[in-house]
Order: sequence, then C-alpha cells, then structure tokens
Amino acid sequence: MLRVMAVDGEASALSELVYLLRRNERIEHVTTAQDGLAALHMIVTMLGAGERLDGVFLDVRLPGLDGFELAKMIVGFPGRTRLVFVTAHDCAVRAFELEAVDYVLKPVRPERLAQAVRRLSSAAEAAGGEEEGVDVIPVELGGRTKFVQRQAVWYAEAYGDYVRLHTVDGTYLVRMPLAALERRWGGSGFVRAHRSTLVNARHVSELRYDGGRMVLQVGGEVLPVSRRHTRQVRDQLVRRFRVPTSTVGSM
Repeated sequence: MLRVMAVDGEASALSELVYLLRRNERIEHVTTAQDGLAALHMIVTMLGAGERLDGVFLDVRLPGLDGFELAKMIVGFPGRTRLVFVTAHDCAVRAFELEAVDYVLKPVRPERLAQAVRRLSSAAEAAGGEEEGVDVIPVELGGRTKFVQRQAVWYAEAYGDYVRLHTVDGTYLVRMPLAALERRWGGSGFVRAHRSTLVNARHVSELRYDGGRMVLQVGGEVLPVSRRHTRQVRDQLVRRFRVPTSTVGSM
C-alpha cells in the first residue's frame, strides 16, 4: 500500500486528483498541499518524523515554489520518494530528466492515473531492498535543510519535546521526543543508557566502571549509564561485539 502526496494549486483539480487516488486500492493514504512551499515543509516534517512517503503527484505550475524546483529538492532527499507529474503542460522531457516514474496529462483520465499508480507501486517495490538500514533526519538550519544520517549520530539527548543529536560534525536540535527516536532507532543498534540519553552502540569505544557506576566512552564524551539501564546496555554491547561476559563483568 502506498502513502502519497498530491500537490496542485487549483482546488478543483486537487480535489479530483485526491478523489481518484483514494479510490485506488493500491493507495493507503493521501496528503495534500496547494503550493510548493507548503508541500516542501510537509515533506520535510514527514520525513523528519519517520513517516513513509512513497510518491508525490504534482503539477508543474504551483504558487510559492515552481513544481520543477520542488521536484529537484525531492529527488535530492535521501529515501525512496518517487515523482509523478500531473499537469496540463507538455514538459515530459524535463519530467523524465528528474527520473519521474510517470507523466500524466490533464484532464486526468481514471484509467491513466491508475496506470501511473501501478508504475509507482512497481518502483516502490523495486526499491524495497535499496538503502537497507539507512535512515536520515532532516534538520532545519537557517533556511537550509541538512540530512543527518542515523549512523553518523553518536548519541541523542532529551530536551523536553526535542532531542539534540551529537555527531562528529556538531550537534543538531530536532523536534522529536527521545521516546519516539528510541522506537525508530531501537532496532538499529541504539540503546537507552539513561532516561535522557540514547547511545549508538557502534560508536562506543570503551565501557568501564567508575565509582561503581557504568560509563561509556562515546567519541570524546564520557556518558553515565543509569543503574536501571546498566544490564540492558551491557547485554546489548555483549551481543553486538561478542565481548565475553566475564570480561565485561570484571570491568
């Protein structure tokens, strides 16, 4: 099932497109936007929250941000979001230069749109094995969007409804509770070391006991492990690096 976005500056055209998409059995969910900037903001927010976006059905002429400019940004995003142009303008060459999976001319015929959805579904299935294990979080930095890869994050700290991601390149503040990030990355080598800290096990260079408490060396930081999470951290590091339990226990 596909999760898609429909973008069109004309309300009537957008309503018709959404109606046809929602009737298609391959479509699970449709998000809408009526201008390019709103669509861009919504896409960044969705990807940042870990939501899947399989495809964007968009017109060429949009208020706020031209459809082709928006398309260039979308194809530059890490991930598997595909493009389907739905427009009255003959711009097929430019559309396929942007690796669009299809190009549908208005007025939209239901059977033609269904064909585009099938092509999008096939492209999404073919991409299923690509970029396995890769995840990114978009971070807004003064009008720019930086994509922080999961594997580049050493650890994350809780700041209320935000988390601060610590990487070799610096730190980034993201609007996301630490619990949500743990659900998203918990199966990818991240372990809760403290109620306010989530650590990437692959960046742990040392585990030791200091004053009876476990601490982790992560990059240039020494992070305490709460007593509540000590066993979980030790067990995960043992499984990941196959450290002999007797060695860990004697630290």
